[in-house]
Amino acid sequence: MTDAPAVTYAAAGVDTHAGDRAVELMKDAVRRTHNDSVLGGVGGFAGLYDASALTKYRRPLLATSTDGVGTKVAIAQALDIHDTIGFDLVGMVVDDIVVVGAKPLFMTDYIATGKVVPERVADIVRGIAQACEVAETALVGGETAEHPGLLAPDEYDVAGAATGVVEADDVIGPERVQSGDVLVALGSSGIHSNGYSLVRAVIKHAGWGLERQVDEFGRTLGEELLEPTKVYAADCLTLIEDPAVEVHAMTHVTGGGLAANLARVLPAGALATVDRSSWEVPAVFQVVRELGSVPVQDWESTLNLGVGMVAVVSADTADAAVRVAQERGMDAWILGSVHSAGDEELGQPGIVAGTKGVAGGAVRLINEYR
Repeated sequence: MTDAPAVTYAAAGVDTHAGDRAVELMKDAVRRTHNDSVLGGVGGFAGLYDASALTKYRRPLLATSTDGVGTKVAIAQALDIHDTIGFDLVGMVVDDIVVVGAKPLFMTDYIATGKVVPERVADIVRGIAQACEVAETALVGGETAEHPGLLAPDEYDVAGAATGVVEADDVIGPERVQSGDVLVALGSSGIHSNGYSLVRAVIKHAGWGLERQVDEFGRTLGEELLEPTKVYAADCLTLIEDPAVEVHAMTHVTGGGLAANLARVLPAGALATVDRSSWEVPAVFQVVRELGSVPVQDWESTLNLGVGMVAVVSADTADAAVRVAQERGMDAWILGSVHSAGDEELGQPGIVAGTKGVAGGAVRLINEYR
């Protein structure tokens, strides 16, 4: 036997009482996302969701997605601002579900941190809950894990998963896309949550600090980079369900940029032509490009450049789609069109195809940015 001090869980760096305090601070925000389909309260081992509403579907298909925020969390940690990163998480998850026409029903989150600081964890979850309210999605559960020795005390990472439902006959995607369809762009709120490894490398190379005031932004660099991801789910479902609009497919512009993500939702043999001159690239993307002398190909294949979502709609409802989106407060415009193409045209230089392992359609970007 030894007289050495006993090794406790707290001595190992895990404070279970801090976790309990974090739950107390966040639970009201989480409850606001609940509807009559959510059973039980905050703190159970599993979230319960009443699925009896699915009986009204002829053939309900469940859609699921999981994602994180990536290295954008480093910006939040550096600025010690944690109540916006939840929008990035929710946007990355639920907006991948809505592109098949599914309504996101519920979501769970996971936070890993070196040390549980109740106020910080509560800020993160409050942001997630607020974004879930925007998405009209219930936040039914989550987990906060303390990982001392693996993560530094002020470090954390976040991840989430969501489940949605769509009637089998209402699934949208490549099978519905036709030659002559029109591309309708929905503007992004900024960089969103993809490409931050490139962005952070650029600002480090330039020697810029997050506190630097940038005239082009009208605010500091850090404030611009932390701008939350726009959560599109509810707005996109409104667009999809509007009787004046015929949406055939939709893409979420995330990692890989506009062309790569658009190609994923087109059928083989289809070529989408995107007109770069149809929108003005927001200042943050221009600054990143110039500051780091980033090659255009890298720039286009990494960042969304101001386009957060693209709807592929029938030509005769394109104007209605833009109107409906704008009435919902979204920046929307005609981005380009789709047509059938032969092997010779698809083999031309500058064509983007075969991304993310999907043998789908192809995308060509034309003209110069404004």
